[in-house]
This record gives sequence, structure tokens and C-alpha cells, in this order.
Amino acid sequence: MFHGTITALLTPFKNGSIDEEAYRAHIEWQIEQGVNGVVPCGTTGESATMSHAEHEAAIRICVDQVKGRVPVIAGSGSNNTTEAISLTKFAKEAGADAALLISPYYNKPTQEGIFQHFKAVNDEVALPMFVYNVPGRTGSNILPSTQARMARELEHVIGCKEATANLVQISDIIEQCPEDFILLSGDDFTVVPTYSIGGKGVISVVSNVMPNMMSQLTAACERGDYPEARRLHYALEPLNRAMFVESNPIPCKAALAIMGRMTNEVRLPLCAPSDKTMELLTTLLRGQYGLI
Repeated sequence: MFHGTITALLTPFKNGSIDEEAYRAHIEWQIEQGVNGVVPCGTTGESATMSHAEHEAAIRICVDQVKGRVPVIAGSGSNNTTEAISLTKFAKEAGADAALLISPYYNKPTQEGIFQHFKAVNDEVALPMFVYNVPGRTGSNILPSTQARMARELEHVIGCKEATANLVQISDIIEQCPEDFILLSGDDFTVVPTYSIGGKGVISVVSNVMPNMMSQLTAACERGDYPEARRLHYALEPLNRAMFVESNPIPCKAALAIMGRMTNEVRLPLCAPSDKTMELLTTLLRGQYGLI
């Protein structure tokens, strides 16, 4: 059920509020282009600057628009365990197929604290959960041994989004976890090598912009066609790099604005991209990818 290209959805804003029309259109386009799932309210969706009411609205709209055609993995993490439980309960009530919970940021918990955080959510909410490990944003790394412990002891933890881009750690997690544990790459750059050692897919930023090509890449990996996967990997690399020339999701949302699919509106402390970034994106989208 959870595999392939799963898009970390942007949240379109207009005049300070969620642009529901653009959001629904973006979700629909993603499904039409062949993605295998969507994630509302992740990092790329600017969940950190959304109110609880907006967070709930974004998940409800997403579930309603998808209508069961692909899995919805709702972002419901927090550095406050009680809040994470509350958000995950809402994700279940709204009809999400699973939840994506980031490791507690800022607090810098120990490995035991990380485990107990996820255990508390697991014990309160009967919903499949993916552990989101992104040390570059949280300030702490969920070690393979901790992930393996959660996979063995917490019945609702079914997988992880591993965003370290560390293939040694990815390999260790797959080695130490049960065979049915679902490791998803959290980095568009490492999809092909992650698949080659047992990964099951990617929660992708770049698929917001090129859902069809990323879907083709993961499909090639799943049928074992690595020459085609490598070709698509290198075709996507210039755009992958461009997505991170400034903090995600600034370039990604700017690209969709250039394509006419949503406004180029992000929330402080994120801000509009530089002229240099806009020039780079325009050049790539027009010249290399023919998207404008």
C-alpha cells in the first residue's frame, strides 16, 4: 500500500490563508500524473507555521479530494508529545491511511526519550505510523537500533521516512528491522540507491513539480530496471538541486508559481526567493524540462 512516489504536498496560500481551490487542483494533478500517495502537512507543506485549525483543514481537504485513490499519510508530528497525540488522533478521525511523525525537534531528547515519545502516540492512537528522521531539522538522529526497537515493540510503527541521505544508516535500519518494515527515502537524491538496498519508495519534494518523471523513476526501480532508473535519476538531478538552493519549500513553491499552479506565497520566517533563484528555476523549467 505504501510504496513508490509519495508527494510531500505543498500547501498553497493566498492572502494569508490556505488556497483550497489551488490545493485541490494540485492534489488532483498529482494523482493524474501517477503518484502512489500524498503527504499533507509535512515540512514541505509548511506545517510549522500552520494553526491547528489550518492543519486539520489541510488534512480534511486532502482526504476528501483523494477519495481513496491513493494513500494519504498525514503529517501529525510535534516536539510536544501531547500535541502529537492530538494531531494523530485527528488524522485518524479525518480518514488518513497513516501518519507521519517527525522526531521531537529542539528538545534534543535521548534515544530513550525518542522511543517513549513514539510509544506514547502508538499507545493512544491505532493508526499506522511512519517515523520521520531528519536530523538536519530536528537536531537529533534516530539511530538504527532505536528504529529497530520501535519496529519490534510498537505495533503501529510500520516504517520510516529516512532523510539522513546516509546509505550506511539506511542499510543498517533495513538490516535490523523486520522484513516488512517500510523504509522510504526522505531525499530525492538517494531514491535509486535506497531502492537498491531494500527501500520501498520516497516521500518526495521534486514530485510536486515533476510527479510523472519521479513516478516513472520509482516504477523502474520496482520492476528492477536500474538502467532506466539511473537515466531518470540523472535527468532529475538539476531540478533536485534547484529545489534546495534555498530552504525547502521556497524553491519548490516558486517553481509551481512559475508554472501557474499556485501563488508564490510562503509564511515567515520563510520569505520570497531571490532573483537568482527565480532565474535558475525559470531557466530549468523552460529550457531543460519544457514545463513553461
